[in-house]
Amino acid sequence: MIKSMTGFGRSEYSDGTRKITVEMKSVNHRYSEITIKMPKKLNFFEAGIRNVLKEYISRGKVDVFITYEDESEGGQCVKYNEDIAREYVESIKKIADTFGLDNDIHASTIARMPEVLVMEEQTIDEEDLWKAVETAVRQCSEKFVETRIAEGEKLKADLFQKLDGINEMVEKITERSPEIVKEYREKITAKVAELLGDNQVSELVLANEIILFSDKICTDEEMVRLRAHVTNMKDTLNSGKDVGRKLDFIAQEMNREANTTLSKSNDLEVSDIAINLKTEIEKIREQIQNIE
Repeated sequence: MIKSMTGFGRSEYSDGTRKITVEMKSVNHRYSEITIKMPKKLNFFEAGIRNVLKEYISRGKVDVFITYEDESEGGQCVKYNEDIAREYVESIKKIADTFGLDNDIHASTIARMPEVLVMEEQTIDEEDLWKAVETAVRQCSEKFVETRIAEGEKLKADLFQKLDGINEMVEKITERSPEIVKEYREKITAKVAELLGDNQVSELVLANEIILFSDKICTDEEMVRLRAHVTNMKDTLNSGKDVGRKLDFIAQEMNREANTTLSKSNDLEVSDIAINLKTEIEKIREQIQNIE
């Protein structure tokens, strides 16, 4: 399955006490570059999150945004320090006994004493929190991959269309090549006749000249290799995922054959076709840059 490197995904996970939202977006990149932005509370899970993402992503510049909301009552609780309260009570009793004062201690009085009742963060179950984070990241990754596959299928269809067009241009060059040699033979024969008049030039001399010309402009090997590269690229596109680098290499080889064809050509029609070949191959290379 061909995947584009452009994609987007979003998911929300809630278990009644907390909500985790994950968003992912990506653009093409030569390698895999993943940037994660999330609350400090979740930093401990960064390595685990990256390991999960590697299961879904092999190339591309990916930005991941994670938000965390604790839907419990502030995520805090009241802690009662009994030992400190006892010390306050005993100290007040000593004061009353020492100075003969009434001991009018009330629970509300002790509760207002420093450090008797304190607010503190509730203990987080890291294993339970990781399960929630992992679930949210996987859900988002699956949606993210779906958009990449959908875009990849469009790229694949467009590439197949362009490759078929290249095959058509290769056929035109192949058909045109014998005509070029024929036209050259007629041209050189007429030129010799014009210069020498009735003097006949040896057919062997003419044949040698035409053979040298044919060898100079021959693009049979380039056309054979171009057809092979087109077939190879189609097979690679049909083969599955993670083919971007291989496709880019094939496109470079196709461009090399087109350049050689253009350099050999002394025919206007073939030159025009070779230029169109280079243009289409460059379009293919640009599209391939978006394939994972």
